[in-house]
Amino acid sequence: MMKMKICFSLSRQLILLISICLLLASSCSSLATETPFIPPTGQAPLIEPALIINPTPQTVQIQASPIPTIIIPPTVDPKNCINNLTFIEDITIPDNTYITYGSVIDKQWLVQNSGTCHWSSGYRLLHIGGAELGAPEGIALYPARSNTQATLQITFTAPFTDGTYESAWQAFDPAGLPFGDPIYIRILVAAP
Repeated sequence: MMKMKICFSLSRQLILLISICLLLASSCSSLATETPFIPPTGQAPLIEPALIINPTPQTVQIQASPIPTIIIPPTVDPKNCINNLTFIEDITIPDNTYITYGSVIDKQWLVQNSGTCHWSSGYRLLHIGGAELGAPEGIALYPARSNTQATLQITFTAPFTDGTYESAWQAFDPAGLPFGDPIYIRILVAAP
């Protein structure tokens, strides 16, 4: 009797397993319905964002314009390029501005990289004469590609003695050679 129960139980399980396999096989279709490809009717124009670095009060708009074609500028050979810096204008603290004792001075100049070399991390702006006014001896020259403008910024501190103070700065290339227009700050210091 025990043998018969085991056989009956195994045959039930076998029938159940075959039924499940048949059910699964019948639910799978060998023919898949393809989704038709519908191409887009139009493509949005490419937009080039305008990037403004160190904005001034006069610079308030950021505009985007379509890019008609992509132009890749020629690479610059650092061995055959020419370094130059052209002073354009004082952005902050015009010459002969009155400053009180101990004031922190945020001096900014607008310059142009008028050479054919791109300024990289090896370029420096060094103090070449006049009062140091609490500034370091040198700072990294703002990275700028050839024929682009850049804002140079140095933080000075006014001395605690009346007088006229000037500080002169010059750009230097990675080889330590000076180039371009020197830039200056000229302040008149007086007690408050």
